[in-house]
Amino acid sequence: MGRAEVGTPKYIANKMKAKGLQRLRWYCQVCEKQCRDENGFRCHTQSESHVRQMLIIGENPQRKIAEYSEQFKRDFVSLLKSSHGEKKINFNKFYQEYISDRNHIHMNATRWVSLSEFVKYLGDQGICKVEIDPGKEGGYTIAYIDNSPESIRRRDLAHKRERGDKDDLEREQKQLEWQVKKAKMESEELKKIKTKAGESDENKSESDDAKYTKELQRDGTQPIKLALSFGKKPTVTATATPKRLKLK
Repeated sequence: MGRAEVGTPKYIANKMKAKGLQRLRWYCQVCEKQCRDENGFRCHTQSESHVRQMLIIGENPQRKIAEYSEQFKRDFVSLLKSSHGEKKINFNKFYQEYISDRNHIHMNATRWVSLSEFVKYLGDQGICKVEIDPGKEGGYTIAYIDNSPESIRRRDLAHKRERGDKDDLEREQKQLEWQVKKAKMESEELKKIKTKAGESDENKSESDDAKYTKELQRDGTQPIKLALSFGKKPTVTATATPKRLKLK
């Protein structure tokens, strides 16, 4: 039975059926052909074109697997960089985004047996930052590590700026601590000065009291003598009284 002609209802129906993802086990990476069921895949593997491609690959299978592996890694990392940058994302969730393209390189054609082995490879090679996902989805989270010269220069500038801010903060903190320490020392010195001044006033007062007490003290055998001094009495000058005239 021949293929349906382009534009016919049967051709459109076949395209609609083939749209989207199919079973991975029914995909031929060598011929890049997706079969819809097991019978179709078996018929394809018995076709002349498939057998010819397998004979070519059979001459050096390791080289072809290495090519598929390199292309798979390159496409995977390129999509991760362009779509998510250096943000974290669940690995399984992102892999579903990757395989949404029907023409992607399938993992069964690469040297990695499972997704866990591939994600560990990305972490060991320093391509991505891999961590265990603590969320509900589980598995791993990956984040692309941009090692381009521009990105490295940008990270260095950010680190220098961060170190500068940290140094300024430490310098301000040390200066503040020194000011507090200096204020405490000045306060203690002021307290000492006030204490010494108070002690001096107390000693002076005690000495004055002792002096006055000593002046008032007397020997019990001697009589008490009071030295009183009186000034001179004021002198009254007599004034002449006028004589009265006698009338004859």
